[in-house]
Order: sequence, then C-alpha cells, then structure tokens
Amino acid sequence: MSRKYKFGDSSELYFISFAVINWVDLFIRKEYKDIVLDSWRFCQKEKGLEIYGGCIMSSHVHMIVGTTGRPLEKIIGEMKSFTSRNLRKAIEGNPGESRKKWITEMMKQTGLDNNNNNDWQLWQQHNQPIELRTPEMFHQKLQYIHDNPVEAGFVEREEDYWYSSARDFYGKKGLIELSYIV
Repeated sequence: MSRKYKFGDSSELYFISFAVINWVDLFIRKEYKDIVLDSWRFCQKEKGLEIYGGCIMSSHVHMIVGTTGRPLEKIIGEMKSFTSRNLRKAIEGNPGESRKKWITEMMKQTGLDNNNNNDWQLWQQHNQPIELRTPEMFHQKLQYIHDNPVEAGFVEREEDYWYSSARDFYGKKGLIELSYIV
C-alpha cells in the first residue's frame, strides 16, 4: 500500500472514504445508518474524533475528520470494528431484512477469505485517507461529500439529505455535531 493511503500527521485533517464489501447497499435502512451515527457520536465524545463533514450513502461513507490527540488510524479502526459488530447483530436480528441470508453469507465468506478477520467482514479494508493540506482541498472535499446524494439522485438539493453534514451549512440542524475551522 502506498503512503498516500495511510494516515500521517494526526494533527491534520483528512478526507476518508470507506465502503461496504462488494459495495452492498446496506444503508438503505434507517436503523443501520443510526448505528454508524451512534458510533460517530461515541468516538467524538470518548475518543477525540473531530468531524468536519460527513455523509452516509447506501454503500459507503465519506468524512472529513481530525483528532484532539489519539491517532486517527486507531480511532477509525475502532469505529469500523464497532460498527461492523453492531451492524452484524442488527442484520442477523432483523426479521424484516429480506437480504439477511445473502448479506451474512457474503460477509462471512469475505471474512474467512481475509487473514485480517476471524469470521466476518463488513467494511472494505482501506479508508483511502487524503491529508487536506490547504483550505482549497478542504472545501473541494467537503463539496464532494455534500454533492454525493445529489449525484446519486437521492435528493435535488444537498441540504435535503438527512445523513449529510450539508444540512448544517444551510442553517438546518444536522444529525451530528460538527467541528468547524476557525
């Protein structure tokens, strides 16, 4: 893996993306998206995660993140591990999940095929962190995050997508607390 896909200086902000294995559209259910949001809130409160922007799409997540101390690599790894375990429980325990067998078999097989896992893999291994070295890079990535639901055809206006930080930039209350550059 090249250095451009690793976290470097944890005092900097990073744009990250991570996706469900095989780009499965897992986050079409509110309860699954809420597990991700709960994890973000916990990491903000307990692990020093700063979130400057984010969006939960149907098969992947985009974020701009920083930290108040702990290495970002550790925080993001713990967040992905937590959400994987809790999403597994939610999928397996959801009587209305029509794709349960297909999803669980795929994730179990992927986990068994990957030496980094024991028996389950929900997220693809990489985060593709990109250090945001300039204000222009920050704003370009933030706009990319906010444009994602519009480009996907979920909404006409970026501020109308509930699971995006765009709401906060249009005077609407978002679903998580954001950090801001001053």
